[in-house]
Amino acid sequence: MANAVRSRRHKGFSGLIGLAQTDITPPKGIYARNWGAATHDVADSVHIGLKLSVVTLSEQSGGEPVILIDADLGWWRPLSLFREFQKRLLNELGVKADRLIFALSHTHAASPLMTPDPSLPGSDILEEWLESVFTATVQSVRAALAAAEPAILEWHSGRCQLAAYRDLPDPESDRILCGFNPDGSADETLLVGRISDHEGALKGIIVNYACHPTTLAWDNQAISPDFPGAMRQVISDTTGVPAFFLQGVSGELAPKLQYVGDTEVPERHGKQLAYAALATLYDMNSPATELVFTGAMESGAPLAVWKEQPVTVSVSLDATTTIQKLDLKDWPTADELDREYQTCEDRALAERLRRKRDIRRVLGDGSTFALDVTAWRLGDSFLVGSCCESYSWLQQEIRLQFADYPVACLNLMNGSIGYLPPAELYDRNLYQVWQTPFARGGLERLLEGMVATLQGLLTKSEIG
Repeated sequence: MANAVRSRRHKGFSGLIGLAQTDITPPKGIYARNWGAATHDVADSVHIGLKLSVVTLSEQSGGEPVILIDADLGWWRPLSLFREFQKRLLNELGVKADRLIFALSHTHAASPLMTPDPSLPGSDILEEWLESVFTATVQSVRAALAAAEPAILEWHSGRCQLAAYRDLPDPESDRILCGFNPDGSADETLLVGRISDHEGALKGIIVNYACHPTTLAWDNQAISPDFPGAMRQVISDTTGVPAFFLQGVSGELAPKLQYVGDTEVPERHGKQLAYAALATLYDMNSPATELVFTGAMESGAPLAVWKEQPVTVSVSLDATTTIQKLDLKDWPTADELDREYQTCEDRALAERLRRKRDIRRVLGDGSTFALDVTAWRLGDSFLVGSCCESYSWLQQEIRLQFADYPVACLNLMNGSIGYLPPAELYDRNLYQVWQTPFARGGLERLLEGMVATLQGLLTKSEIG
């Protein structure tokens, strides 16, 4: 009986792809306090400049593109600020909401995305800087669309050990600390997207990896993209093409060594991720080929001969946004939280109250929240995400259920609002549990919604 031998290929998308990058570094002296433990309020230097990167994809015959934006920014304070930003972008660019993704790297060493607060030093610079980010986004998208050319995006999975489990039982109390737990396990999955032209020349690299950029913390006073910026530098210096970073589903994942002021540490982390991504890149077949067993060659040993043969890469392209309703906790009103904030004299606690108040203002007084789930079908691959900070169980389950397809999974996409831990952790004294506005079961419900959304894109393609 003959033994079947499978070929090896990398799935992806073939169409028109455009790339662009620009600098969005804020000026020194801007408000840049992201940590409750910080004693400073403004940035006094720049470690590595912040980048905004754009990838546009459209069908070879033209048609409406999908626009993927990767920005070295932290999180929106509050979600309503992003919605205003998004509305302006959609109007300016003339695209539908489900075809534009504004993804954050989630650096904790950049100026916050917030409206100016006269009580905060350097806050008066925020509005002008955010407007410059908007202008840079519009210009970069248009540049990417203008530069679009026939190209191929193919994906390959690798591994990187940068990310570690960061829920550590406090040895002195019953709470859980947010930091490296040597006894925990982390999702090490690294998804690399290679963009090549039809002659096989490398044009760009996309890295989708789940790990909090929390290397630099309260002792750092420099603007920095943290390890994603260092990663981009190493990859671009090595390959001569732009590198893009997509923050994965990293609610409980962060570097083992973090919360430092030494900028050499995120540079080391960036090298670790970059070299893992490069190893994954160089493990790939040549563009638009599959590795096929062509027969046996009798030599000193019977040799299995494999050769690369051309394949047709899928041209399917589709986008959708669905709504998943998540139950909310019974929090105090925004006015009650504001009163607590205004009278709080503890600097760290006041920061927590201010963030909670801002989230409550966005949520309103209802018992549920309509969460957007955006998903794209890119040929024989998918991209899916939400504005939440979900635990990595979500991306692991999605990839299990869609094992035949590469799936890029994103947190902090098109806004930011709160964590989604697994249901069993809601009985623990854990930051991600008491920070989130979502009630127990939200993560599990989001998984159901994402699976249904991806399945809908598959079914639509099959019917079409």
